[in-house]
Amino acid sequence: MHPDCTFCQIVSGELPADHVYQDDRTIAFMDMNPATYGHLLVVSRTHSPDVMSASSEDWLAVAATARRMARWVTGAFKAGGVDLVQANSSDEEVGAQTVFHLHVHVLPRYDDDPLGQWWSQQTTDPSEIVEAARQLVDFGRSDPAGSEVCGGA
Repeated sequence: MHPDCTFCQIVSGELPADHVYQDDRTIAFMDMNPATYGHLLVVSRTHSPDVMSASSEDWLAVAATARRMARWVTGAFKAGGVDLVQANSSDEEVGAQTVFHLHVHVLPRYDDDPLGQWWSQQTTDPSEIVEAARQLVDFGRSDPAGSEVCGGA
């Protein structure tokens, strides 16, 4: 536990939250600043600042709980859909992460919600896509955690 981490304080019970689910690796609770009705967060019980530093077990547990909560929010609130958002910021700005503890936002989506689309699809030069794939494969070859790299790029 990190004493200055808001989510660690919620996990430990130091700070209050409206919990909706918990298991041995995760806790799900309502977001205090919801973007839509029923917006909740799934956090790991273990402190990791982001998905890249989390253990595979913790990340998979958070993902499984987020999937469960997606079913709950679409069922309970009759939401037309759900967005699962997991943000990471190595420089504390670009990725829009504000609490540096592994978490996933579960956002029920409604026809009249204010969120809209997350991005608009853009057409690009196919060579840029090929180059991006090549860069990822090259990087993946040196990643100790990435053993199954495609070689086609």
